[in-house]
Amino acid sequence: MRVITGTARGRRLRELPGLETRPTADRVKEGLFSAIQFEIEGRRVLDLFAGTGQLGIEALSRGAVSAVFVDRRPDAAALIRENLKLTGLFDRGNVRAGDSMEYLKCTREKFDLIFLDPPYEAGLLEPALAHIARYDLLTPGGIITAESPADRRLPALAAPYAISRIYRYGKIGLTIYRRSDGDGDGGSAQ
Repeated sequence: MRVITGTARGRRLRELPGLETRPTADRVKEGLFSAIQFEIEGRRVLDLFAGTGQLGIEALSRGAVSAVFVDRRPDAAALIRENLKLTGLFDRGNVRAGDSMEYLKCTREKFDLIFLDPPYEAGLLEPALAHIARYDLLTPGGIITAESPADRRLPALAAPYAISRIYRYGKIGLTIYRRSDGDGDGGSAQ
């Protein structure tokens, strides 16, 4: 697992032992960042269910101004801090060990870009999407990327949120949501 491009390009990230954490496959990560490549610089990022922190770290490497990483496992939070140090991005990352749903309910921050890649079997993706929309945690023009099994259709969200694109990478699906910027530009499924 490596950083694809940017200031930390080529740096290898450490992974957690065991099968509880499933890092995003390189092919999916490359597709995701290709889809949003011009919308990262200067953005505030939330990497929810962060695991190793690879998605938020990739965004920081590509010019995101800051990233909050949330994972319930203390060993994952420690590993994310280690990976931030390895990539020289520690000063722009904020790591929180705790429940992701509680974080969404309690945060007062708004984000420009939110990465969602929870364990598939945990049933957390739809509730996370609902919380983000309910608490309106995305800035106008912001983006949510949600990774899921390819055969799973993710729900539509109430305006100003809308599904913009759906991608398939073998058994993995990637759904891109956008929040309208107030000018009616929320995107539509293609």
